[in-house]
Amino acid sequence: MQLSGTAGKQARGDYYRLKAGVKGEQDSAYFIDFHFGETSKNWAVIHDLRLEHGGRVAQIDHLLLNRFSEIYVLETKQFNSGIKITEEGEFLRWNDYRKAYEGMESPLLQNERHIAVLKDICATLDLPVRLGLRLQPEFQSLVLIANNAKIYRPSRSAFDTSRVIKADQLRERIDKDIEGESAASILFKAPKMVSSETVRDLAMQLAARHKPLLGSIEPVEPASATPSAAEARNPRRGPTCKGCQGGKGSIQYGQYGYYFKCEDCGTNTAIRFTCQPGHKPRLRKAGPQFFQDCAECKTSTLYFTNPTT
Repeated sequence: MQLSGTAGKQARGDYYRLKAGVKGEQDSAYFIDFHFGETSKNWAVIHDLRLEHGGRVAQIDHLLLNRFSEIYVLETKQFNSGIKITEEGEFLRWNDYRKAYEGMESPLLQNERHIAVLKDICATLDLPVRLGLRLQPEFQSLVLIANNAKIYRPSRSAFDTSRVIKADQLRERIDKDIEGESAASILFKAPKMVSSETVRDLAMQLAARHKPLLGSIEPVEPASATPSAAEARNPRRGPTCKGCQGGKGSIQYGQYGYYFKCEDCGTNTAIRFTCQPGHKPRLRKAGPQFFQDCAECKTSTLYFTNPTT
């Protein structure tokens, strides 16, 4: 069925915005994994995390956790014609169909709501204790815009727009945050520094709270644990190298999405899932673990765990 006229233009606009949003998240994930992924022992990364708590929902694009007990909450936005921020902090996007700017929800306020849910959930997690006190994480909010999009900022404004950045500026921004800390601030944070294993454990606890939009999630089991019910129904798990047919290696993220890097022969193999006819399973990353999510089956099962170095 093909729509024409006004309905067709609106439908095509919705389609391209959705497509752009997916690409924006993929591009941001690439930069995040490149700088803070498996090669860094000081960070843990979670993509596409949906949390529910106390009747509230937080759909989080990306989380970065570090050893200073800080959690960066990253919201990704993709705008073909850029984004405009007013002096009052209102966000506007260009509507190419109407040839005018239109209001939109503030991604910074959206992140604040995500952080509110995260704080409540963290209060229920097993957090490290120092001097009898639980170490509560501190939250940082950033909005990532596509590298090719323009950001129109007011020349003078009391509203801080510095938390809206290009995706490829993320590493530079976080480095400046750390380097800009005063000596007193660093001394204050030093007691809150935790081990890499603690960071990974916190990431795993948060990933275990993931609730897909459709249906319920299968229990998250460690790689060495007894397979879940879904895994028992489909025992073949993990990628296979197209070159040597081996299964030793790691899943990495590149220009065209996730792929399997074989440790034995070095071959790169694209990751493709099969499920029931008409189903569209997808790969979801949670720290070193990767899950096969299928909205149609209403399941999420452990697919592969990257080796730790």
